Amino acid sequence: MASSISVQTGRIRVLKKGSWQPSDQTVGPVVYWMFRDQRLRDNWALIHAVDLANKTNAPVAVVFNLFDQFLGAKARQLGFLLKGLRQLHRQIDSLQIPFFLLQGDAKETIPNFIEECGASHLVTDFSPLREIRSCKDEVVKRTSDSLAIHEVDAHNVVPMWAASGKLEYSARTIRGKINKLLPDYLIEFPTLEPPNKKWTGMVDKVDWDSLIDKVVREGAEVPEIEWCVPGEDAGIEVLMGTKDGFLTKRLKNYSTDRNNPVKPKALSGLSPYLHFGQISAQRCALEARKVRTTSPQAVDTFLEEMIVRRELSDNFCYYQPHYDSLKGAWEWARKSLMDHASDKREHIYSLEQLEKGQTADPLWNASQLEMVYQGKMHGFMRMYWAKKILEWTKGPEEALSISIYLNNKYEIDGRDPSGYVGCMWSICGVHDQGWKERPVFGKIRYMNYAGCKRKFNVDSYISYVKSLVSVTKKKRKAEEQLTRDSTNPKIFSV
Repeated sequence: MASSISVQTGRIRVLKKGSWQPSDQTVGPVVYWMFRDQRLRDNWALIHAVDLANKTNAPVAVVFNLFDQFLGAKARQLGFLLKGLRQLHRQIDSLQIPFFLLQGDAKETIPNFIEECGASHLVTDFSPLREIRSCKDEVVKRTSDSLAIHEVDAHNVVPMWAASGKLEYSARTIRGKINKLLPDYLIEFPTLEPPNKKWTGMVDKVDWDSLIDKVVREGAEVPEIEWCVPGEDAGIEVLMGTKDGFLTKRLKNYSTDRNNPVKPKALSGLSPYLHFGQISAQRCALEARKVRTTSPQAVDTFLEEMIVRRELSDNFCYYQPHYDSLKGAWEWARKSLMDHASDKREHIYSLEQLEKGQTADPLWNASQLEMVYQGKMHGFMRMYWAKKILEWTKGPEEALSISIYLNNKYEIDGRDPSGYVGCMWSICGVHDQGWKERPVFGKIRYMNYAGCKRKFNVDSYISYVKSLVSVTKKKRKAEEQLTRDSTNPKIFSV
């Protein structure tokens, strides 16, 4: 029999108390509604669900609701998500926990599932984004008062609500608060064992291949990418694999080369896995600390990005309801941008021109095409890319709207708090300070082509992207021809 493993109370928020009592003779199942943290290993929400089940002598089930085209997600994002879940479904058998894939409006599917199985507890992931929070609020309203609902922050090392109870101004103001709590929360995960009581109810047989084929076909406008393999196993391999793992093979150059777009291998490559919750940020931090003696500066820089900067993004999106509009900017930035909204622009480009990389700036075009074809624009280029959109559109509202639209459509980690904050930092000065006032930008930090030339070899980056685009186009053309040949076989007569 598995022993009870309790999750720290600071990591859990009780959204609804429920009516379960220790004296109850029969208790309904514990349901874990997974959405942001799509993994079995190192998952505090799943650990909490099993712990609750063992304490109440109840079985556990995991459910995932597939949102239809969530915020414009295409084949690139949904294919990655579903292939990761397919692997999870295969591996969850070892824990003797059933997995259910629901499709439709979660405000309806989750309460219906809860009612059908007679659940006593619902455990959910945490997300700071409006749509998820609104959906969760409705689920709380639509489920019985007898159901206990617990929200677990399994995404952040220090739970968002524990780190700060207010909107933080910058990394400087939240860093000390997070570092103070790291000894409490940056701890090793317990071993997760099968729950004491087995599930004896219905089971779900998902036709993953048909579902993935459908999603990839319908979202073909933004096709899948090849450089990033979905799933937990692949995420761990990228972090610490023997062949090309970030901590095992590439760490030493991180602090010096991570802002050089010509050296993409200097980056960790973990953002898709972190976004989909296929790897735990806490696992990444724990493993990085183990190798700090070999590369202290690189590890410290990595932990700053992995913990402080990511959690600052969650803080902003949670405490600032207008995290994707000009209303979410600080007053000084908003006023400065509006004061210069009517300034004459050297160029004005349409969304279509920007999306196709058809500007007079070959460096900007390269960054846009890197995102379109690779699903990942280098982090340094994201700043330059967004700031040029501010310079080339009719005003800051349009610039922000276009940058978020393109980021969410093409980036494999689109619709992430870090993506929203990246656009808000670049265009609205969020988490930044005021700079020397200039046309169009006002007091927002300025970046230009000449500054990039001083930082890295611009021509090499442009050549790298051109080669990448050429190879990708050839592969896609060959794949399309293969598909046509297989669906329209030639008939040879003798």
